[in-house]
Amino acid sequence: MLIEGIFAAITTPFYPDEQIYYRKLEANMARYSRTLLSGMVVLGSTGEAVSLSTNESAEVLRVAAAATAPEKVLIAGVGCESVKSTVEMAEVATRFQYDAVLLRTPTYYSTQLSPAAILHYYRSVADRSPLPVILYNIPKCVPYNIPITMIAELAGHPNILGIKDSSGSVDRIRDTVEATRSGVRRTVTVTPVFEAVTGRMLTPKLESTGSFVAAGDLAGGTAVAAPPPAPPIKTRTKEIGFQVHMGSASALLPALQAGASGGILAFAACAPQACQEVYLAWKDHDVQLAEEKQQRIAGANARIVGTLGISGIKYACDFNGYYGGRARSPLLPLIGDEKREIEGLLAEIRN
Repeated sequence: MLIEGIFAAITTPFYPDEQIYYRKLEANMARYSRTLLSGMVVLGSTGEAVSLSTNESAEVLRVAAAATAPEKVLIAGVGCESVKSTVEMAEVATRFQYDAVLLRTPTYYSTQLSPAAILHYYRSVADRSPLPVILYNIPKCVPYNIPITMIAELAGHPNILGIKDSSGSVDRIRDTVEATRSGVRRTVTVTPVFEAVTGRMLTPKLESTGSFVAAGDLAGGTAVAAPPPAPPIKTRTKEIGFQVHMGSASALLPALQAGASGGILAFAACAPQACQEVYLAWKDHDVQLAEEKQQRIAGANARIVGTLGISGIKYACDFNGYYGGRARSPLLPLIGDEKREIEGLLAEIRN
Protein backbone atom coordinates (compact mmCIF):
# COMPACT_ATOMS: atom_id res chain seq x y z
CA MET A 1 0.00 0.00 0.00
CA LEU A 2 1.35 3.40 -0.98
CA ILE A 3 1.29 5.71 2.04
CA GLU A 4 2.56 8.95 0.55
CA GLY A 5 1.60 12.59 0.95
CA ILE A 6 -0.36 14.39 3.67
CA PHE A 7 -2.77 12.60 5.99
CA ALA A 8 -5.05 14.29 8.51
CA ALA A 9 -5.12 12.75 11.98
CA ILE A 10 -8.80 13.45 12.55
CA THR A 11 -10.68 14.22 15.75
CA THR A 12 -13.62 12.28 17.19
CA PRO A 13 -16.60 14.64 17.61
CA PHE A 14 -18.67 14.53 20.81
CA TYR A 15 -22.00 15.97 21.92
CA PRO A 16 -21.84 18.24 24.99
CA ASP A 17 -22.71 15.16 27.10
CA GLU A 18 -19.64 13.39 25.63
CA GLN A 19 -21.55 10.88 23.52
CA ILE A 20 -20.03 10.47 20.06
CA TYR A 21 -21.59 12.78 17.48
CA TYR A 22 -21.60 10.41 14.51
CA ARG A 23 -23.38 12.78 12.13
CA LYS A 24 -20.62 15.35 12.59
CA LEU A 25 -18.01 12.63 12.04
CA GLU A 26 -19.72 11.83 8.72
CA ALA A 27 -19.76 15.51 7.76
CA ASN A 28 -16.08 15.94 8.62
CA MET A 29 -15.02 12.88 6.64
CA ALA A 30 -17.07 13.97 3.64
CA ARG A 31 -15.39 17.37 3.72
CA TYR A 32 -11.89 15.91 4.10
CA SER A 33 -12.72 13.75 1.09
CA ARG A 34 -13.08 16.90 -1.01
CA THR A 35 -9.57 18.13 -0.16
CA LEU A 36 -6.28 17.13 -1.78
CA LEU A 37 -5.29 15.05 1.26
CA SER A 38 -3.93 11.59 0.49
CA GLY A 39 -6.04 10.18 3.29
CA MET A 40 -7.04 10.25 6.92
CA VAL A 41 -6.07 8.51 10.15
CA VAL A 42 -9.03 7.55 12.34
CA LEU A 43 -8.58 6.87 16.07
CA GLY A 44 -5.05 8.16 16.40
CA SER A 45 -3.93 10.33 19.30
CA THR A 46 -5.91 13.28 17.93
CA GLY A 47 -8.97 11.05 17.79
CA GLU A 48 -8.85 10.43 21.56
CA ALA A 49 -8.71 6.69 20.90
CA VAL A 50 -7.59 5.90 24.44
CA SER A 51 -10.79 7.52 25.78
CA LEU A 52 -13.17 5.35 23.73
CA SER A 53 -14.62 1.95 24.54
CA THR A 54 -14.07 -0.98 22.20
CA ASN A 55 -17.64 -0.74 20.90
CA GLU A 56 -17.32 2.99 20.36
CA SER A 57 -14.05 2.53 18.50
CA ALA A 58 -15.59 -0.04 16.17
CA GLU A 59 -18.55 2.23 15.41
CA VAL A 60 -16.29 5.22 14.75
CA LEU A 61 -14.30 3.11 12.28
CA ARG A 62 -17.50 2.03 10.54
CA VAL A 63 -19.07 5.47 10.28
CA ALA A 64 -15.84 7.17 9.17
CA ALA A 65 -15.20 4.63 6.42
CA ALA A 66 -18.77 4.80 5.10
CA ALA A 67 -18.53 8.60 4.73
CA THR A 68 -15.11 8.69 3.03
CA ALA A 69 -14.47 8.89 -0.69
CA PRO A 70 -13.02 5.60 -1.99
CA GLU A 71 -9.82 7.19 -3.32
CA LYS A 72 -8.75 8.41 0.12
CA VAL A 73 -6.40 6.09 2.01
CA LEU A 74 -7.84 5.17 5.41
CA ILE A 75 -5.58 4.26 8.32
CA ALA A 76 -7.07 2.96 11.58
CA GLY A 77 -5.45 3.48 14.95
CA VAL A 78 -5.80 0.07 16.59
CA GLY A 79 -3.04 -0.03 19.21
CA CYS A 80 -4.06 -1.64 22.50
CA GLU A 81 -2.14 -2.90 25.50
CA SER A 82 -2.14 -6.53 24.36
CA VAL A 83 -1.37 -8.30 21.11
CA LYS A 84 -4.76 -10.05 21.19
CA SER A 85 -6.81 -6.86 21.57
CA THR A 86 -4.76 -5.06 18.94
CA VAL A 87 -5.26 -7.85 16.40
CA GLU A 88 -8.99 -7.90 17.14
CA MET A 89 -9.19 -4.17 16.38
CA ALA A 90 -7.20 -4.71 13.18
CA GLU A 91 -9.80 -7.29 12.16
CA VAL A 92 -12.55 -4.71 12.77
CA ALA A 93 -10.70 -2.23 10.56
CA THR A 94 -10.42 -4.90 7.87
CA ARG A 95 -14.17 -5.45 7.95
CA PHE A 96 -14.70 -1.77 7.14
CA GLN A 97 -12.10 -1.80 4.33
CA TYR A 98 -9.34 0.26 5.90
CA ASP A 99 -6.02 0.20 4.09
CA ALA A 100 -3.56 -0.01 6.99
CA VAL A 101 -3.40 0.09 10.79
CA LEU A 102 -1.37 2.35 13.07
CA LEU A 103 0.17 0.85 16.23
CA ARG A 104 1.34 2.77 19.26
CA THR A 105 3.65 1.09 21.76
CA PRO A 106 1.89 -0.43 24.80
CA THR A 107 3.02 1.28 27.99
CA TYR A 108 1.04 0.36 31.10
CA TYR A 109 3.53 -2.31 32.19
CA SER A 110 6.42 -0.10 31.11
CA THR A 111 8.88 -1.45 33.66
CA GLN A 112 8.36 -4.95 32.25
CA LEU A 113 8.32 -3.97 28.58
CA SER A 114 11.89 -4.65 27.63
CA PRO A 115 13.10 -3.99 24.07
CA ALA A 116 12.60 -7.71 23.44
CA ALA A 117 8.97 -7.48 24.63
CA ILE A 118 8.24 -4.46 22.46
CA LEU A 119 9.86 -6.11 19.46
CA HIS A 120 7.69 -9.16 20.16
CA TYR A 121 4.56 -6.99 20.31
CA TYR A 122 5.13 -5.38 16.93
CA ARG A 123 6.18 -8.59 15.24
CA SER A 124 3.30 -10.58 16.69
CA VAL A 125 0.70 -8.04 15.60
CA ALA A 126 2.26 -7.78 12.13
CA ASP A 127 2.25 -11.57 11.82
CA ARG A 128 -1.47 -11.76 12.59
CA SER A 129 -2.90 -8.49 11.28
CA PRO A 130 -4.93 -8.82 8.08
CA LEU A 131 -3.91 -5.25 7.21
CA PRO A 132 -0.43 -3.76 6.73
CA VAL A 133 1.07 -2.19 9.85
CA ILE A 134 2.47 1.31 10.42
CA LEU A 135 4.54 1.80 13.57
CA TYR A 136 3.77 4.85 15.70
CA ASN A 137 6.47 6.61 17.70
CA ILE A 138 5.06 9.34 19.95
CA PRO A 139 7.30 9.80 22.99
CA LYS A 140 5.30 12.85 24.12
CA CYS A 141 2.35 10.59 24.98
CA VAL A 142 4.02 7.19 25.21
CA PRO A 143 7.11 7.12 27.46
CA TYR A 144 9.13 5.17 24.93
CA ASN A 145 11.20 6.26 21.94
CA ILE A 146 11.43 3.31 19.55
CA PRO A 147 15.16 2.80 18.90
CA ILE A 148 16.15 3.27 15.28
CA THR A 149 17.94 -0.06 15.38
CA MET A 150 14.63 -1.70 16.29
CA ILE A 151 12.82 0.15 13.52
CA ALA A 152 15.43 -1.06 11.05
CA GLU A 153 14.90 -4.63 12.22
CA LEU A 154 11.10 -4.32 11.96
CA ALA A 155 11.44 -2.83 8.47
CA GLY A 156 12.39 -6.33 7.34
CA HIS A 157 8.92 -7.65 8.21
CA PRO A 158 6.79 -8.13 5.08
CA ASN A 159 3.66 -6.71 6.75
CA ILE A 160 5.19 -3.55 8.24
CA LEU A 161 4.92 -0.66 5.78
CA GLY A 162 6.46 2.24 7.64
CA ILE A 163 6.39 4.51 10.67
CA LYS A 164 4.80 7.73 11.85
CA ASP A 165 7.40 9.52 13.96
CA SER A 166 6.01 12.28 16.19
CA SER A 167 9.22 12.97 18.07
CA GLY A 168 9.60 16.19 16.06
CA SER A 169 13.24 15.39 15.31
CA VAL A 170 14.29 15.83 11.70
CA ASP A 171 17.61 14.14 12.48
CA ARG A 172 15.69 11.11 13.67
CA ILE A 173 13.64 11.10 10.44
CA ARG A 174 16.85 11.25 8.39
CA ASP A 175 18.48 8.48 10.42
CA THR A 176 15.37 6.29 10.14
CA VAL A 177 15.20 6.73 6.38
CA GLU A 178 18.86 5.77 6.08
CA ALA A 179 18.60 2.81 8.48
CA THR A 180 15.61 1.30 6.65
CA ARG A 181 16.87 1.56 3.07
CA SER A 182 17.64 -2.15 3.09
CA GLY A 183 14.15 -3.07 4.34
CA VAL A 184 11.61 -5.06 2.39
CA ARG A 185 10.89 -3.78 -1.11
CA ARG A 186 7.32 -4.30 -2.24
CA THR A 187 5.39 -3.73 -5.43
CA VAL A 188 2.16 -1.82 -4.88
CA THR A 189 -0.78 -0.96 -7.11
CA VAL A 190 -1.11 2.73 -7.99
CA THR A 191 -3.09 4.88 -10.40
CA PRO A 192 -1.64 6.02 -13.74
CA VAL A 193 -0.40 9.19 -11.96
CA PHE A 194 1.19 7.16 -9.16
CA GLU A 195 -1.40 7.81 -6.47
CA ALA A 196 -2.53 5.10 -4.06
CA VAL A 197 -5.20 2.60 -5.06
CA THR A 198 -7.34 1.71 -2.07
CA GLY A 199 -9.32 -1.46 -1.50
CA ARG A 200 -12.54 0.57 -1.63
CA MET A 201 -11.65 1.75 -5.13
CA LEU A 202 -11.38 -1.85 -6.27
CA THR A 203 -14.60 -2.99 -4.59
CA PRO A 204 -17.10 -0.13 -5.02
CA LYS A 205 -20.38 -0.17 -3.17
CA LEU A 206 -23.45 -1.36 -5.06
CA GLU A 207 -26.02 1.30 -5.76
CA SER A 208 -29.34 1.03 -3.99
CA THR A 209 -31.14 0.72 -7.35
CA GLY A 210 -30.09 -2.91 -7.64
CA SER A 211 -27.34 -5.26 -8.73
CA PHE A 212 -26.09 -6.01 -12.20
CA VAL A 213 -27.68 -9.04 -13.79
CA ALA A 214 -25.83 -10.95 -16.51
CA ALA A 215 -27.65 -11.44 -19.83
CA GLY A 216 -27.53 -15.21 -19.47
CA ASP A 217 -29.41 -15.03 -16.22
CA LEU A 218 -32.31 -13.26 -17.89
CA ALA A 219 -33.19 -16.10 -20.33
CA GLY A 220 -36.87 -16.88 -19.98
CA GLY A 221 -37.30 -14.23 -17.30
CA THR A 222 -38.28 -10.61 -17.02
CA ALA A 223 -35.64 -7.95 -17.61
CA VAL A 224 -34.96 -5.72 -14.65
CA ALA A 225 -33.43 -2.29 -15.07
CA ALA A 226 -30.13 -2.15 -13.23
CA PRO A 227 -26.94 -0.16 -13.66
CA PRO A 228 -23.98 -2.00 -15.19
CA PRO A 229 -20.92 -2.57 -13.06
CA ALA A 230 -18.44 0.29 -12.96
CA PRO A 231 -15.57 -0.14 -15.39
CA PRO A 232 -12.32 -1.27 -13.78
CA ILE A 233 -9.95 1.53 -12.90
CA LYS A 234 -6.68 1.79 -14.73
CA THR A 235 -3.70 0.91 -12.59
CA ARG A 236 0.02 0.40 -12.75
CA THR A 237 2.62 -0.72 -10.22
CA LYS A 238 5.35 0.99 -8.26
CA GLU A 239 8.15 -0.39 -6.13
CA ILE A 240 8.43 1.15 -2.67
CA GLY A 241 10.44 0.61 0.46
CA PHE A 242 9.86 1.44 4.13
CA GLN A 243 7.81 4.65 4.33
CA VAL A 244 8.69 7.22 7.00
CA HIS A 245 6.18 9.95 7.93
CA MET A 246 6.71 13.07 10.00
CA GLY A 247 4.14 13.57 12.76
CA SER A 248 4.76 17.28 13.35
CA ALA A 249 3.60 19.97 10.92
CA SER A 250 6.17 22.39 12.35
CA ALA A 251 8.98 20.38 10.74
CA LEU A 252 7.18 18.99 7.71
CA LEU A 253 9.37 20.54 5.00
CA PRO A 254 12.76 19.62 6.54
CA ALA A 255 11.42 16.10 7.12
CA LEU A 256 10.46 15.82 3.44
CA GLN A 257 13.91 17.08 2.50
CA ALA A 258 15.38 14.42 4.80
CA GLY A 259 13.58 11.65 2.92
CA ALA A 260 10.15 11.39 4.55
CA SER A 261 7.31 10.08 2.40
CA GLY A 262 4.91 12.66 3.80
CA GLY A 263 3.23 13.69 7.03
CA ILE A 264 0.51 12.30 9.28
CA LEU A 265 -0.50 15.52 10.97
CA ALA A 266 -2.89 16.64 13.69
CA PHE A 267 -2.69 20.17 12.26
CA ALA A 268 -4.12 18.82 9.00
CA ALA A 269 -7.34 18.07 10.90
CA CYS A 270 -8.03 21.81 11.12
CA ALA A 271 -5.89 23.14 8.23
CA PRO A 272 -5.54 20.42 5.59
CA GLN A 273 -5.04 22.84 2.72
CA ALA A 274 -2.21 24.72 4.44
CA CYS A 275 -0.37 21.47 5.16
CA GLN A 276 -0.97 20.21 1.63
CA GLU A 277 0.48 23.41 0.18
CA VAL A 278 3.83 22.71 1.84
CA TYR A 279 3.91 19.22 0.33
CA LEU A 280 2.84 20.32 -3.16
CA ALA A 281 5.42 23.13 -3.29
CA TRP A 282 8.11 20.65 -2.24
CA LYS A 283 6.94 18.16 -4.88
CA ASP A 284 7.18 20.93 -7.47
CA HIS A 285 10.79 21.65 -6.36
CA ASP A 286 9.80 25.21 -5.46
CA VAL A 287 11.95 25.50 -2.35
CA GLN A 288 11.24 29.17 -1.70
CA LEU A 289 7.47 28.70 -1.83
CA ALA A 290 7.69 25.54 0.29
CA GLU A 291 9.67 27.43 2.94
CA GLU A 292 7.12 30.26 2.94
CA LYS A 293 4.27 27.78 3.33
CA GLN A 294 6.16 25.99 6.12
CA GLN A 295 6.79 29.20 8.04
CA ARG A 296 3.11 30.03 7.71
CA ILE A 297 2.01 27.00 9.73
CA ALA A 298 4.97 26.32 12.04
CA GLY A 299 4.07 28.71 14.85
CA ALA A 300 0.35 27.94 14.76
CA ASN A 301 1.02 24.21 14.89
CA ALA A 302 3.48 24.55 17.76
CA ARG A 303 0.97 26.46 19.87
CA ILE A 304 -2.29 24.74 18.91
CA VAL A 305 -1.12 21.15 18.65
CA GLY A 306 2.02 21.21 20.75
CA THR A 307 0.75 23.25 23.70
CA LEU A 308 -3.04 23.46 23.71
CA GLY A 309 -3.43 19.83 22.60
CA ILE A 310 -6.68 18.07 21.79
CA SER A 311 -8.93 20.89 22.99
CA GLY A 312 -6.89 23.34 20.93
CA ILE A 313 -7.11 21.21 17.80
CA LYS A 314 -10.85 20.76 18.24
CA TYR A 315 -11.48 24.49 18.63
CA ALA A 316 -9.29 25.12 15.59
CA CYS A 317 -11.50 22.68 13.67
CA ASP A 318 -14.59 24.61 14.79
CA PHE A 319 -13.00 27.87 13.66
CA ASN A 320 -12.02 26.48 10.26
CA GLY A 321 -15.34 24.88 9.34
CA TYR A 322 -14.93 21.34 10.66
CA TYR A 323 -16.82 20.16 13.72
CA GLY A 324 -14.51 19.86 16.71
CA GLY A 325 -16.54 20.32 19.85
CA ARG A 326 -15.18 19.57 23.29
CA ALA A 327 -12.70 16.91 24.27
CA ARG A 328 -13.81 14.04 26.46
CA SER A 329 -13.12 14.42 30.19
CA PRO A 330 -10.73 14.64 31.97
CA LEU A 331 -9.32 16.88 29.21
CA LEU A 332 -10.45 20.44 29.94
CA PRO A 333 -12.00 22.92 27.51
CA LEU A 334 -10.19 26.08 26.47
CA ILE A 335 -10.73 29.41 28.18
CA GLY A 336 -11.74 32.52 26.28
CA ASP A 337 -8.23 33.93 25.91
CA GLU A 338 -6.99 30.65 24.42
CA LYS A 339 -9.85 30.59 21.91
CA ARG A 340 -9.08 34.15 20.83
CA GLU A 341 -5.43 33.24 20.48
CA ILE A 342 -6.29 30.35 18.14
CA GLU A 343 -8.51 32.63 16.08
CA GLY A 344 -5.57 35.00 15.66
CA LEU A 345 -3.18 32.21 14.73
CA LEU A 346 -5.57 30.88 12.09
CA ALA A 347 -6.74 34.22 10.72
CA GLU A 348 -4.58 33.71 7.60
CA ILE A 349 -4.87 29.89 7.60
CA ARG A 350 -8.47 29.33 6.58
CA ASN A 351 -10.00 26.58 4.45
